[in-house]
Amino acid sequence: MSAASLIDYGVNRKGKRQTRRQWLTDGPPRALVLMIHGIAEHSGRYEEVGAHLAAAGIGAIGIDQRGHGTTEGSKGHVETFEGFLDDVEDQITEMRTVGVPVVLLGHSMGGLVSTAYAISDRPAPDLLVLSGPALGTDVPSWQQTAVSKLAQLSPKLFIGPPFDTEVLSRDPEVGKAYNADPLVKPGGSAGLLMNLFSTMHATAANVDKLSIPTLCLHGGDDQLVPTAGSEVLEGLPGVTRRVLPQLRHEIFNEPEGDDIVASVIEWIDDQLVRVKR
Repeated sequence: MSAASLIDYGVNRKGKRQTRRQWLTDGPPRALVLMIHGIAEHSGRYEEVGAHLAAAGIGAIGIDQRGHGTTEGSKGHVETFEGFLDDVEDQITEMRTVGVPVVLLGHSMGGLVSTAYAISDRPAPDLLVLSGPALGTDVPSWQQTAVSKLAQLSPKLFIGPPFDTEVLSRDPEVGKAYNADPLVKPGGSAGLLMNLFSTMHATAANVDKLSIPTLCLHGGDDQLVPTAGSEVLEGLPGVTRRVLPQLRHEIFNEPEGDDIVASVIEWIDDQLVRVKR
């Protein structure tokens, strides 16, 4: 397997330092994957995924999104959801200079960011891979309304509900590592959560605009992001949706994680062959 990621830093459109990880291939990559993490976490939690991709000849890049990890700014807060999309666009624009296909891979909130980006008018990636995308929620509407009102009064007010890390993976070590990670901060600001809910509803309502080949993988026992949310992708042209029985929210961190990454690589390669025909 390839070595650990290389870390460098850029500056986003808000003038804040942004952390980026790169997993390099031994030779020229046949594709590049941009990985977008979920809420409260950071790109460093994708070391294994990035290493597997790089070992297979696919370069990988992961950024710490605004309000996350070691990227500069208020932790757990973002002023607008469009800021997330700005950062994705800037990375994809740079990745295009390599001259190989670009794949956008998003997990959970990162899956929402990636889907919202893919249906926007911004420069599109060639392929989209989603892991438990946050395209729906079982949070009651009255709670969403309350969050919106809080955001209007105090957008940076942090909301961190009790969190049972057993819902992440059947591997108990995943939960232990999550709790011990100083860069993980469960929850988010009222402003971030308000933007999350509003973007979730808008994206789900316009998901029929999705026009690039898409692979959606969702754990059948995902208790954080309901599988019902990704049902909006079912039957759309070019979309392959798979619900993985018994797997929890972080499918790449399940005991079967290596096999799941291998299935993603297989799907990417199959799509690249189709593009070349």
